[in-house]
Amino acid sequence: MLIRGFTDRVRGAVGLGLTLSLSAAAGLPSAVAAEGRADEPRPAPMVIERQGSFAAGGKVVGEPGNTLHCDHGVVDYQIPVNARKHGLFLWHSSGAQVWKQRWDGGEGYQSIFLRNDYSIYIWDGPRVGRANWGCEEYTFKPRMGVDRLNFFGWRLGTEDGEWFPNVQFPRDDPAAREQAARSRYDEFDTRENVDLQVAAAAKAMDKVGPAVLVTSSAGGLRALLTATQSDNVKAVVAYETPAYVFPEGEGPEGPTGPIDSHRVPLSDFMKLTRIPIQIVWGDNVEGTFWEPDIKLARQFVDIVNAHGGQAELLLLPSIGIRGNTHLPFADMNNVEIADQLSLFLKKHKLDLR
Repeated sequence: MLIRGFTDRVRGAVGLGLTLSLSAAAGLPSAVAAEGRADEPRPAPMVIERQGSFAAGGKVVGEPGNTLHCDHGVVDYQIPVNARKHGLFLWHSSGAQVWKQRWDGGEGYQSIFLRNDYSIYIWDGPRVGRANWGCEEYTFKPRMGVDRLNFFGWRLGTEDGEWFPNVQFPRDDPAAREQAARSRYDEFDTRENVDLQVAAAAKAMDKVGPAVLVTSSAGGLRALLTATQSDNVKAVVAYETPAYVFPEGEGPEGPTGPIDSHRVPLSDFMKLTRIPIQIVWGDNVEGTFWEPDIKLARQFVDIVNAHGGQAELLLLPSIGIRGNTHLPFADMNNVEIADQLSLFLKKHKLDLR
């Protein structure tokens, strides 16, 4: 098991960042993921009405005739024929590719939900990925050992390099391990950067329209804050976010971790009570540095609901889904995870056309 004393050092370094038969109740037809295992038949082609990309937010710095457009985010989008009313806005805290494939190359959330008629928007916030044109100077500094930190930070296994026995990762596939190790951007988990990304995301939502923010790791904090700034955020589904939004004077005292939770005026926090929120955690958390974050998630959910909201905490092992990593939407059972998201969307009538 991981040693809790490693928490600050590891979290700072990590960046806090199947044959499928989808249930009729989830509103998803039976399908099979493509490109992964050789025994998986190909599903029918996806029919896309339009696709493209746009920048959102940002600033213009300098003097007339000597300017720089910078600190914007970038959205890639795909709109299917007969799209549902609400799209899915996928917000990572590692790299955009984690939404695009399963660990072994099978279909990721982008394809799974596009096939089921959800418009898909994949977001890179300011200064990362496709949006790295910043208004301030910054540099990338290579750090040896990050591959090891990702291994146990993402809960593929222990800090000693031992795989978790039930882990939903193709352990015997060197190509999958290679791709996972390369599925990262540099991250900027400062208060300033969180605010910068939230401002840009709110502008992106002006163009996207009504959508559900689906997030990974520290993207969850950013999405919750975006929901306080944009009425187009109709729900938030956050996979393993380590930080939350609390009303001033409520919730935990002091810093909640290397990526700190944000305290906002009650009037802003109340906007979170108007949308459904689901916080999802995977398996093998006990004894790791992630364990306190589940307690923090419970506090957040309880406070939202005490103020009349509709938040829930979904612990995948509690419903019999085992072995999931820090990125369950990329795991080998990602269709089973997608089923849970589909059920949430159906429950809150966010799957309508």
